[in-house]
Amino acid sequence: MRASTLTTALLGASLLGGCAVGPDYHRPAIAAPAAFMGTGAVEGRAAQNAPAASESAWWSGFGDPVLTDLITKALAQNLDIAQAVARVTQARAGLHEADAALLPSGNVSASAAALKLSRDTLQGRQLSAFGVGRNQEAYEGDVGASWDIDLFGGLRRDREAAFDEYQGSRAGVAAARLSVAAQVADTYIAIRGLQQRLAVANEQVATQQRLVDTIDLQYRKGIAAELQLRQAEGVLAQVKGTVPVLQVALDGALNSLDVLLGEQPGTERALLATPGAIPLAPAITDIGSPADLLQRRPDLIVAEQRLAASNARIGSAISEYFPKISLTGLIGTAATGPASLFTGGSFQAQGVAGLRWRLFDFGRVDAEIKNARGRNAEALAAYRLSVLRASEDVENSFSALVNREQQQRTLIDGETALTRAQQASMAAYKGGVVSLIEVLDADTRLLATRDALAQARTESARAAVASFRSLGGGWNADPRS
Repeated sequence: MRASTLTTALLGASLLGGCAVGPDYHRPAIAAPAAFMGTGAVEGRAAQNAPAASESAWWSGFGDPVLTDLITKALAQNLDIAQAVARVTQARAGLHEADAALLPSGNVSASAAALKLSRDTLQGRQLSAFGVGRNQEAYEGDVGASWDIDLFGGLRRDREAAFDEYQGSRAGVAAARLSVAAQVADTYIAIRGLQQRLAVANEQVATQQRLVDTIDLQYRKGIAAELQLRQAEGVLAQVKGTVPVLQVALDGALNSLDVLLGEQPGTERALLATPGAIPLAPAITDIGSPADLLQRRPDLIVAEQRLAASNARIGSAISEYFPKISLTGLIGTAATGPASLFTGGSFQAQGVAGLRWRLFDFGRVDAEIKNARGRNAEALAAYRLSVLRASEDVENSFSALVNREQQQRTLIDGETALTRAQQASMAAYKGGVVSLIEVLDADTRLLATRDALAQARTESARAAVASFRSLGGGWNADPRS
């Protein structure tokens, strides 16, 4: 009697309150500093006369039309983005299915059958004894409906989880678009940097070859020692060895860019055959705080939506403790001939109230709930780790940007000094004060500095790309809206 009273009370409370069992989702509290450590340095840096990036298309700040066109094409053709869009379609279908589960379902059925009985069967002999003919007909048409009443909110929790997964899939598209745009920009900048380094390397080879030719001539005249010649030849071989390495890296970057654009390798090679300048890193403003990343970085939104979905699954599992009630109804007609199918006597109706309760299966329900809670704990840890790594990405990219630009300024000063040294050595050579070897040595030092400067420019621009990516790209737009 006590159990019956408890069950009745539970049913009544659920009907009156429309409650859903299980925990409601609340965003976890994340301890975060007020600002990034590198914010001041990044916002205060000189933008090198480059424009500030727009929030919707941050890559425009690099001021390179070719880069802008490539990213536009990639966003339209990239296959990773196509997969993300397809996942949205799947999640939307799951949401519609969860919505439909909350509503009554209906069906229409109709049948017509004709049968000729055998007189040699028991059924045939029995019917013949009562004067029933061997030929039988049956006609039936019915309209049925059923409804699983969501008393304890299990279906609503399923719908909540489906909605969270759908929202996460939409943020996943934004994450894929941001990732692809950043990869295209990074690869393009790497290509321009490799092209410059390859040009410098070819100049180094030519300069070192002239040095070897000069020392070889002096050696044959008995002026230079063989050791000096062999050392110069070794340096020449070393410089020549860098050219294939740079070419391999350039070919790989070009092929990678084509794949990012959803094209066969080699498609865009003609477009990028002519070397271009390394794009200048634009200014980065309105950085915000680490807490802002939770709203504008799409990968963090994906992680949070997965956490919310796992939280809803706990309620769905807990609802299995409680009884499930369903209502089923049917109206229709049934007759032995088409003429009487719609007469009053052929009318039929049925109503069924069903109860399903896993009363003796609570051990399995307990296991399902523990599994759901475990998945939720895993999702929570993944979310917290994603937040920490996002902050790490920002700090690392800011540090790289500021320090690479400092390196760039230092190398520019070095290039200026070595250019003057090279000019001075050439003037001294023309005046007969120094030998050609000293002039070529000055050329070599200048070219080595230019190679390092090309690397620094490349890495500072790539660090800017990494900064935009770590901040979430166009951060004013919510990927779920």
